[in-house]
Amino acid sequence: MRIVVAARRDTALWCEALARALPDARVHAWPDAPGEVDFAAVWKPPPELFDRVRIRRAIANLGAGADALLGVTNLPDGVPIVRLVDAGMAEQMAEYVALAVLAAYREQHRYLRQQHRGQWAQRVRLDKRAFVVGLLGLGVLGRAVAAPLAALRFPLAGWSRSARAVEGVTVHAGDSGLDAVLAQSRVLVCMLPLTPDTRGLLDRARLSRLPRGAHVVNVARGPLLVDEALIGLLDEGHLASATLDVFGEEPLPPSHRFWHHPAITLTPHVSAATLIDVSAVQLGDTLRAIVRGDRVAGLVDRQRGY
Repeated sequence: MRIVVAARRDTALWCEALARALPDARVHAWPDAPGEVDFAAVWKPPPELFDRVRIRRAIANLGAGADALLGVTNLPDGVPIVRLVDAGMAEQMAEYVALAVLAAYREQHRYLRQQHRGQWAQRVRLDKRAFVVGLLGLGVLGRAVAAPLAALRFPLAGWSRSARAVEGVTVHAGDSGLDAVLAQSRVLVCMLPLTPDTRGLLDRARLSRLPRGAHVVNVARGPLLVDEALIGLLDEGHLASATLDVFGEEPLPPSHRFWHHPAITLTPHVSAATLIDVSAVQLGDTLRAIVRGDRVAGLVDRQRGY
């Protein structure tokens, strides 16, 4: 088995981890690669890789979101694409979102402002039974996020492309289902893949459907959310706060208003980091399964974009 790895700054680490996971494989670090390989393991690869190297079996995307890879214009037709399904990301995502939801429910932003004013004022506790958390996206990561929130007894409403059963979540689908989730979500958590259908999904019209005083959490992709719409609704007081881990341009430009907005908490795309050693083991199992002709998880539908 021959594998070419192109993972930007982490290529050497991925090569070492894959060599440990697949000791019988020959692992090549781009651009030192033969003209033909069985697999390419990539993250935001240079387009010239696909001009120079023929990939026989599959392209492995070294992350959960495949939008950057699908945007490569010379991606070879007919070659299956697989993405990482979890590899340690689900637990991290659940921690991050639970922290943001609890901060919203326990009104930590308000107490922080009171602290800065030197004000001692105890607020009446919000009714958790009416504090609905809306989950946009109910894939592996969405279901992982739902579990601890359900254990904390938050009512959960979820939305996905097609109807599915998720324990502890009232699931909605379709355009009317999205409206239903927005209308009741005191915290809206976005975990959708970035596709042509979801780009700009959370615009002013949809964000305005959230209840007054709602909170927004985006841990998916920045372009799902329209920046100006979010800032406008925060400034007007319709939305109470936003916790953002992903952005349309990364790193976030120093001049962007998100940096210093009093109602925004931002982090530098750290909600669920790819754990290379754990991911390499999962990827090794997937590549072996492909060689055997077995069905594998994480196959990407190019039309849907995930």
